[in-house]
Amino acid sequence: MTRKKSQEPQRDGLTNTKKSLGLRLRLARQMKGLTLKELAVRGGCSESLLSKVENGKVLPSLPMIHRVVQVLETNISWLFDEPSDDEAVIFRKGARPFITLDKRKRASRGVMLERIIPYKEGHLLQCNIHHLEVGGLSGETITHEGEEVGYVLAGVVELTLNGDRHRLETGDGFCFRSNIPHSYRNLGDAAASILWVCTPPTF
Repeated sequence: MTRKKSQEPQRDGLTNTKKSLGLRLRLARQMKGLTLKELAVRGGCSESLLSKVENGKVLPSLPMIHRVVQVLETNISWLFDEPSDDEAVIFRKGARPFITLDKRKRASRGVMLERIIPYKEGHLLQCNIHHLEVGGLSGETITHEGEEVGYVLAGVVELTLNGDRHRLETGDGFCFRSNIPHSYRNLGDAAASILWVCTPPTF
């Protein structure tokens, strides 16, 4: 019974994330005047999957989110976050928002994002800690505008840039243009964490 209770908040959090993202995605699509089919075609996904996302039944993979928001000309952070206090400059441990992706997705699994800078209009940077479970990966390659900077806080990860694989260990850093196709995964037998900063805000 104790184990079951401990899992309930996680399930509730994931359910709320699905519903919130779905509602915001539908709003963004409608504001652009696009049908489900039109957004699915331009975003490179199936109409059926997109419908399930909008109805709060599933979470999309990281690559799918990037493709869709590019079509909608919006910000990924806006899809997930609640509005933050305009005056907030300090974000305490334990009070920062987390985004947990659906672990059942093959395209991207075992990845949780911890926001260091909550989304707010006007921010020039986006910063998260990417927490990767054993076997966690971002999935398909991602491309968008901007620049990426990262630092491996813990574990061993593989960063793939335009097909070239780079093994990174704790203390290693990286920097590259965001329009280079990129992906990452946990290579080790323990959890890994990456401090990841990008500009302009994309995730």
